[in-house]
Amino acid sequence: MSDLVTFGETMLRLSPPDNERLETTTEFEVRAAGAESNVAIAADRLGATATWLSKVPETPLGRRAVGELRQYGIKTDVVWSHRGRQGTYYLERGGKPRGTNVVYDRENAAITTAEAREFDIDRVQDARVFFTTGITPALSSTLRETTMNMLKAAKQGGTTTAFDFNYRRKLWSPEEAKQTMTKLFPGIDVLVIAARDAQNVLGFEGDPRQLAHKLGSQHNFTTVVVTCGADGAVGWHDGVVHEQDVYETETVSQIGTGDAFTGAFIARRLHGEDIPTALEYAAATAALKRTIPGDVALVTKDEVDAVISDGGTAVSR
Repeated sequence: MSDLVTFGETMLRLSPPDNERLETTTEFEVRAAGAESNVAIAADRLGATATWLSKVPETPLGRRAVGELRQYGIKTDVVWSHRGRQGTYYLERGGKPRGTNVVYDRENAAITTAEAREFDIDRVQDARVFFTTGITPALSSTLRETTMNMLKAAKQGGTTTAFDFNYRRKLWSPEEAKQTMTKLFPGIDVLVIAARDAQNVLGFEGDPRQLAHKLGSQHNFTTVVVTCGADGAVGWHDGVVHEQDVYETETVSQIGTGDAFTGAFIARRLHGEDIPTALEYAAATAALKRTIPGDVALVTKDEVDAVISDGGTAVSR
């Protein structure tokens, strides 16, 4: 039995070296990358045993993605498919004014056909927390139903459900996302959401404290965490809102920062920490992730403890 079970797609990320362009590069760095597996790894690193569920093509690329995740120490429970492909995405880094560009290549991925009945639901119901994100239902109509069914199964088994809203404009419109995800809200206990998504997708108004309180009270979540980028985060629980600043960091890669934050928050809550302490660990883990290439927060609890002990919060550079 795992403390945490996550469900979603993990892609292979291909990146040209340095700031080279996709259309001219002669080589790529390859890494496994997925929000739900990133959260599982971060949580595992912070002391919560974690399992990642997914549907993966039984191909060399599918085995490549799963094999890398296993190297990080989490458990994997996958449905191997002879249909569909392994999703990939390309990350082209660039300084101002070009910026960083992401190109998805995930159409007809095996995960898009995944149904709840294909998985061992006992594994979900035996876990203490089940987690997924808004990316998963955005991938196909089948996954919208599957996400709903997985959340329902978790709730029926007494498992706490956690959900990162994680809106991706390249996957669907704000209107589609709002319509789908508000239907999922009754099955969610813990919501993590960016302030911009609460405002621009859900239509809520107010500062982060007000957003957290409105979301929690209107949708009966037990906990709401609103992330605010360089302005930190707030957490709402039992009608009380707690604030957390960011920790100073020199950014090597910002990709996966939010997943690191969420994984650490869940892990410390599983260990019985209160909301302010869990937020502190989440912020420190996120700061450390920004110093690490790739999508995964390869940190230790001792490193996170050291960041917290050193103190001193500032806007990330």
